Amino acid sequence: MRSTVAALAVVWAIGLVPAGARAQDPAVALGLIRPNPVRPAKDFQVPDLEQKPLRLSGFKGKVVFLNFWATWCKPCEAEMPSMERLWQRYRDRGLVVLAVATDADPAAVARFVSKHALTFPVGVDRDMQAAGLYGVWALPSTFIVDRKGQRALFASGPREWDGEAAVRLFDTLLR
Repeated sequence: MRSTVAALAVVWAIGLVPAGARAQDPAVALGLIRPNPVRPAKDFQVPDLEQKPLRLSGFKGKVVFLNFWATWCKPCEAEMPSMERLWQRYRDRGLVVLAVATDADPAAVARFVSKHALTFPVGVDRDMQAAGLYGVWALPSTFIVDRKGQRALFASGPREWDGEAAVRLFDTLLR
């Protein structure tokens, strides 16, 4: 019995360390990965919903929240409202939310954007060349590019992008 109690105490104590780290580091709290080594973000061009070219390099000097997604992806759909709120909160402070759909049908993407009243820039990567440059293997996948054009953080899977940890993260990135 004592060994069980001692083992539980150790498990509980070990659990406190990550919780403390999560409380202090919003990237850890969001489960984001920091690439090592940090590398420049690869430039790409995709058409937007009006068939105009949309280039990552067009957002030089801004923090770019680059999200790869698809209309059929339920986790992608679930995180879109928080991405829109993030965009509304920080767009005047230098944040760009750039959503790149991997769908083959641009009309389906346009319907999705309209249905969800999304106002951030949306591109369509029909042949997944941009997604390939970033090694996207799951949707949604998010890359946060810093003002220097470096891939600073990565997330695979949905997140609450306007929650407390995200606000702390973007407040820091946009200083």
